[in-house]
Amino acid sequence: MSHAEPQSFISKYIFSFDHKVIGIQYMITAIVMALFGGGLALMIRTQLQHPEMGLFAPEAYLSYVTMHGTIMVFFVVSMAISGFGNFLIPLQIGARDMAYPFLNMLSYWTMVPACLIMIASFFVPGGAAAAGWTMYPPLSAVEQTVPGSGIGTTLWILGMALFIASFTMGGLNFLTTILNCRTKGLTMWRLPLATWGFLVATVLGLLAFPPLTSAAIMLLFDRHVDTSFFVTDMVINDQLLNLGDGTPLLFQHLFWFLGHPEVYVLVIPPLLMTMDIIPVFTRRPAFGYRQSIWALGVISFLSMIVWGHHMFVTGMNPYIGKYFSIATVIITAPFAVLGVNLLASLWRARLRPAVPMLFALAVISAVGFGGFGGLFLGTMVSDIYFHETYFVVGHFHLMIGTVTLLGIFAAWYFWFPKMFGKKMDENLGRWHFWLTALPMIAIFLLMHLQGMGGMVRRTFDPGTYEYNAGMNMALRFPITIMAYVLFIGQMIFFWNIVRSLKRGEPAGENPWDAATLEWITPSPAPHGNFGAALPVVSCGPYEYSVGEDGFGYLPQSGGGEVAVHSPASAEEREETGGTDSGETGA
Repeated sequence: MSHAEPQSFISKYIFSFDHKVIGIQYMITAIVMALFGGGLALMIRTQLQHPEMGLFAPEAYLSYVTMHGTIMVFFVVSMAISGFGNFLIPLQIGARDMAYPFLNMLSYWTMVPACLIMIASFFVPGGAAAAGWTMYPPLSAVEQTVPGSGIGTTLWILGMALFIASFTMGGLNFLTTILNCRTKGLTMWRLPLATWGFLVATVLGLLAFPPLTSAAIMLLFDRHVDTSFFVTDMVINDQLLNLGDGTPLLFQHLFWFLGHPEVYVLVIPPLLMTMDIIPVFTRRPAFGYRQSIWALGVISFLSMIVWGHHMFVTGMNPYIGKYFSIATVIITAPFAVLGVNLLASLWRARLRPAVPMLFALAVISAVGFGGFGGLFLGTMVSDIYFHETYFVVGHFHLMIGTVTLLGIFAAWYFWFPKMFGKKMDENLGRWHFWLTALPMIAIFLLMHLQGMGGMVRRTFDPGTYEYNAGMNMALRFPITIMAYVLFIGQMIFFWNIVRSLKRGEPAGENPWDAATLEWITPSPAPHGNFGAALPVVSCGPYEYSVGEDGFGYLPQSGGGEVAVHSPASAEEREETGGTDSGETGA
């Protein structure tokens, strides 16, 4: 687990074994890929707003939609989560590094060529893949279907193969490190919720990715070795293609067996990082700590057996559809436990509205909206109507885009001082928050309304259909305007990063008065994290509102000694009366 401190620039910042550097590498790469994915989103919105301008051909539109989804899901959100996992896990469990530092470095440098291959696919003959981010056959299996189904799709498959290899290496490292490298006194029931989130998401990913790997291999065979796992005889441009007797539905089953657990692989870590952040700014213990962990276990199990609700419109037997409907509705119960615990953690809070907390509050709002919409898509009767509409686009983006990105922003502002030793500018952060949270949530709520009006997704020109006249067409304008506002907000975020790195206020080792182990190290954390001796844990991660007046907290490695919450001014004490000391609410 330990390794010598690097001496050269290359060994320290390029091919580093240090988990903190690798984590930051992941995050920076995710930011770069977000520029590509966000740029594609603006192109898509501009085309939908002004289809008469003919900004690009219909097949190019399909390609941009495909690559936007692929980049944002796998190469932005997933990579950012991997970055925070790499950075936080050893610090939060009192370890010097990951269990396998070399494997950790290799996982990142396997991801880099995957990103390059995805970007390069735009420049090959026929353009990038155009079968949708789900890559359903026959569009992804038969080159004659759309231009992007040529070399572009082959590169997409190769890029995803490297992504899966990188995820597997990183996931095994996460799992081994959390289970085997915890410091003395840190039992599983004393782990911060963020680390629990990484653990559960890792287990889900390791169990769910093998079927997609198998599907990708079979798809390559169908494309290049003339097998027929997913293709059958078909007619294209009045030409009969004798392709065999496979079935495209097999690919859908294999994809969604990964696809639905992948939703929780992406949502759980940002949600649990948010639950980690909230107690610091409410000065209250996390409500329902153990209940949240048990709920995660139930969610994980159920997420592996509900994939069929993505396939209600495939001609599924109604009795099988009824099972998937019931199982999907059941999964909302443990997820609601997480939502209720998030809200209950605000009870009797001494709220400090710093930027991380603002984003955390926005996460709670987005979870409520997104979870409610999911009920309609998890039930067979309503999903059959909504499946091909913008209702799906709105729900998917609320959960996989809004919840995850808002949680990642909260985590970025919260742990930035530990990464770089400086605080981010609070005023710029607030501008970023308001220009991000409000437009993002509003955009996708309005898309729900378009879906209720029957507006079909994957449409190059929605004006083709007369029934879109009226509300559906009118809503395009505010959605597009807010998309550009959202983009401007991210420019403020990038400027805040650059400005803070250059002229940011120096941060001490614990600028937030947090109780978990990462905040006992200097900022930024040094090589080896904890100096000569590893910390010994004596309590849980959220022991706030303790002491005679309720303004103290117990650091996990403090040996039971109460630390004082430094912003506890006389005015703050007078406002609250200092009467909270014995009430934890958990």
